[in-house]
Amino acid sequence: MLAEPAPRARVGAQRRDTDRAMPTRRPHPLRTSLHNEVHARPYERMQAPLTISHLAFVCGLEQQAADRAHLEALLRDHHLPLPAPGASHLGIDLPGCRLRWERHTEFVSYTVWRSLRPDEGVDAAPAYRSLPADWLAAVPGELLVATNVQVLLPGDEPLRQTAERWLDAESLVGSDIADGDLQIFSDFRLHPDGYGRWLVGLHNPAATPRRLGRYLQRLLEIDTYRMMALLGLPAAREVARRLDELERQLAGLADAGHGGSGSEEAALLDALTRLAREVEGAYARHHGRFSASSAYFDLVEQRIDELREVRVEGLQTIREFIDRRLKPAVTTTLWASRRLGALSERVSRASGLLRTRVETLQQEHTRELLSTMNARQHLQLRLQAAVEGLSVAAITYYGVGLVGYLAKGAHALHLPVPVEAVMALAVPAIAVGAWLSMRRLRRRIEG
Repeated sequence: MLAEPAPRARVGAQRRDTDRAMPTRRPHPLRTSLHNEVHARPYERMQAPLTISHLAFVCGLEQQAADRAHLEALLRDHHLPLPAPGASHLGIDLPGCRLRWERHTEFVSYTVWRSLRPDEGVDAAPAYRSLPADWLAAVPGELLVATNVQVLLPGDEPLRQTAERWLDAESLVGSDIADGDLQIFSDFRLHPDGYGRWLVGLHNPAATPRRLGRYLQRLLEIDTYRMMALLGLPAAREVARRLDELERQLAGLADAGHGGSGSEEAALLDALTRLAREVEGAYARHHGRFSASSAYFDLVEQRIDELREVRVEGLQTIREFIDRRLKPAVTTTLWASRRLGALSERVSRASGLLRTRVETLQQEHTRELLSTMNARQHLQLRLQAAVEGLSVAAITYYGVGLVGYLAKGAHALHLPVPVEAVMALAVPAIAVGAWLSMRRLRRRIEG
């Protein structure tokens, strides 16, 4: 009876042996990097009250190396370790603040925050002033997003009243998020210092720093992705104005392409080719930007869904504000992209139809030319046959004349040669021989 647990021990030993045997299998070269991708950008731990400054700079591939060198210069000045080669994010403590650096495909972001003292409130100095001013002014790239966030604990003044004083009361947007643990307000405006503003109140002091950091990062991502999604709007407006003219040109070429001659059809085809080249050029220049705007807007909607908003009485929620203000701009971008693609297809169809008509006209012209050549060849054969007949007659005439001279010479030598009979008999013989020779020569040339 006491021996029953032994099989379990053997099973456990077999499992441990299997676990130890796993590393001997040949792993996929991307297994480790793909497995760790879910931890690529962990959330920061943040403790209220604090002030946050978030900046995003649009950087191309050629500027990313300069941005990394600029960050490393700051770290060297403070004798801090440098980011690992190939790292796309870094969180590090600086004197008086903490800095988080992230590199994305199209932009680089810097988030800096510091704790607020008990005597500091919503009007406290923003966190970006903790960074060296000359270093911050020299960050590579073009500044697109600049936001200040104040995270406060419950105080004597209601948070909404503080928001109406610190933000634009006429444009105030707010909601409760994180199951009521947080309350957020913003006006989505640029203030005199050039920064946007968010006000966050912590209703539940028991909320963990990790949870607070997660929701604050979502707010900053909403602000960043919102601006990145709007980058396609100026291009969409420009394309829309140009598309009106291109569509009129296509309609004019389509109307002019009915019943034209071959030369006119070729000229129309050339004009359509130039139009198609312009449309495809515009599509190649702007399609990537339009697709990126759609992808960024999807991220904005996803981050808003993760907030789990609850309405604050009398105010729009973040979702309602985004749907009313941002969604029409993104819809304009999508519409411009679809319209550009549709115009490209229409130009392609019109060019295909016109090219088919030109090819048909060319084939008809070629068929007429071949018919003319056949007629000329038939006439040439008839003329050749007539020439051959004349040639046979001429050869026979001259041949009979030569035979007649021979017969007359023999008769002059008193030989019994009937001249007329010899010449008469020579006519068919020479004619047949000449005809056979001409026929053999023609066959040899044709062969």
